[in-house]
Amino acid sequence: MKLDDFIHNTGQWLKGTGAFSNIVMSSRIRLARNLSTLPFPNKARKKELNEILSIIQNAGDGVDYLKKSIFFKINELDNVDKQFLIERHLMSHEHASNPEGKALIVSEEEVLSIMINEEDHIRLQGMSPGMNLQTVWEKVNAVDGDLENQLDYAFSSKLGYLTACPSNVGTGLRASVMLHLSALKLLNEIEPLIKGLDKIGLAVRGLLGEGTEAHGNMFQISNQATLGETETVIIERLVQVVNEVVRHEENARTRLMQNRKTYVFDQIGRAFGILMHARVLSSREALDLLSGLRLGIDFNIVKHLTVVQINEIMILTQPGHLQKIVGRVLGPNERDEVRAQLVHDKLSHVKMMG
Repeated sequence: MKLDDFIHNTGQWLKGTGAFSNIVMSSRIRLARNLSTLPFPNKARKKELNEILSIIQNAGDGVDYLKKSIFFKINELDNVDKQFLIERHLMSHEHASNPEGKALIVSEEEVLSIMINEEDHIRLQGMSPGMNLQTVWEKVNAVDGDLENQLDYAFSSKLGYLTACPSNVGTGLRASVMLHLSALKLLNEIEPLIKGLDKIGLAVRGLLGEGTEAHGNMFQISNQATLGETETVIIERLVQVVNEVVRHEENARTRLMQNRKTYVFDQIGRAFGILMHARVLSSREALDLLSGLRLGIDFNIVKHLTVVQINEIMILTQPGHLQKIVGRVLGPNERDEVRAQLVHDKLSHVKMMG
């Protein structure tokens, strides 16, 4: 399988299954690990980075779960390839920059990926559709255990796993859940929620992670503390909080339909009308409008469209994906035109109730 083949396959995390899949798009677990005998990537020389890369690649070859994985050297990818992988949530913006000595391992169906020489030597992550953190943790933990059997991790009996950034020391674990909180946003109740989450030590980010805005009413909630607690405790606490957020969103959706039904139909109808007739669509506008249709599916207002299909359209309309689809580099204006046509084609069979 080659990188270009990814465009024809929907990643497992976009399948629209799992608990609360109408609200929870995906669950993700990420672990930060480092080799004990070599400097962190930001202090390593070119020779050392390539040595780290080789050691981790060889260890990955010995992990059964990764036997059918694909290996990419970042300096062999062009800018569109890198943007595509970022949009796919398989690597970070930081990993795409200064690509020397960096690599990416992607498992079958994009369930697991390993960034080599990002901020840490290893950034191992797993993703799954819906609210499914415990299952993802079990997969990631198993692969991490297989790697640790072959690698000498930097570990302190007092502090835990040692990482380049002090905020990751301890478990090295970041658990996150991507939620579609469109009703709370429509009712102007999202800001108090974000402030409340911040007070209890949780981070809220946008669709593409740190430093990105919540386009399409997609919010990524994750833990910030990694020291002094076990992985199980961190995950269980996040699950409890996310379940509460889901209940707030469900309640908001009920109130919208009970008290502001005409407003709901108007917002979703406007979104559908623009998406079907626009000749030009920016990436941000497309996500925001598609968010309306995703809500409309849950309200049974939008017909002949599934959560899986809307998730896929949200990803396909991103700049890297559009350029992969047409097979060439596109300027911003041309991307907006191609995006509008793609959305129109994907929604040509969709009907609005009432």
